Amino acid sequence: MSGIDPYKLKISQLRILVAVADYQNFSEAALHLEISQSAVSHAIATLEEQLGIILFKRGRKGADLTNAGEKLILPAREILNLLQKMATEANRVKGLKGGNVRLVSFRSGATHILPTLIAQFRSQFPLITVSVTEVEEDLEIENLLRTGKADIGLIHLFNPAGLETWDIYHDEYVVLLPRSLNLSQKKLTWQQLASYPLIISSTGSCSTKIRKYLSGSEESLNIAYEMREDSTILSMAIQGLGAAVVPELAAQPIPSELQVYSLPVPLERIIKAAVVKDALHTPAVFAFMDTLKSYKAIANSTSQNKK
Repeated sequence: MSGIDPYKLKISQLRILVAVADYQNFSEAALHLEISQSAVSHAIATLEEQLGIILFKRGRKGADLTNAGEKLILPAREILNLLQKMATEANRVKGLKGGNVRLVSFRSGATHILPTLIAQFRSQFPLITVSVTEVEEDLEIENLLRTGKADIGLIHLFNPAGLETWDIYHDEYVVLLPRSLNLSQKKLTWQQLASYPLIISSTGSCSTKIRKYLSGSEESLNIAYEMREDSTILSMAIQGLGAAVVPELAAQPIPSELQVYSLPVPLERIIKAAVVKDALHTPAVFAFMDTLKSYKAIANSTSQNKK
């Protein structure tokens, strides 16, 4: 019986193997890899035939690694990690010894997401400079991208035509009330929310989103204050002037005097990275885009852990 020729195995097969193992589902793996489910099924079937073993137990609920699959998944991951290291080193040599990446973002994205990303990026590419412009509205971000004054933007309210976007963070809207109230439940009812004056953002797009959400209540809600600065909204809530309705990320770090409560019906904003579609980006910009995509995986993992 002849042995297996490792050089006939394809990198694409290993990527699909790892994706199916991670998502425990052929269709989810296909969605992640942006290929068809039939392509995933074919790649796994071909790999199993080449190796002469069954890698997954298929069922209605998904796909689980067999004992043989468990033994092969670790070296598959190691091979892919080594390839990534090769690509990183090649980038260092060929053109990532300098350059500049211009970022633009709304305030809470610039405060709580970009610093981590920039630090991670600079540890890999210390000679590339990164600049950040902070603005209030998505429309301003879109304009800076389209006019070539920024390379990558963080947006959270819409998907502009002509821009390529991808999700990196799901930020839930929450209610902040003084901790001294000591409410027993963590999720408010519409009736409870209606009993407080509401404090929301006056920023046009954010205000519109919250007002539209609140209009879905059968209760009569009182928007008593609309403030521009998140810090002002928090200060007013601390003083007991009302219930602050804000994205959780915008409220970070949440003051110890305040308690976080869930809205009666969940509301979230999806923070996305955006670039001009089909633009001639520099190698430095492409490298930062890769860092952003890795942040999406970290953010998703953190969200799952919180649940």
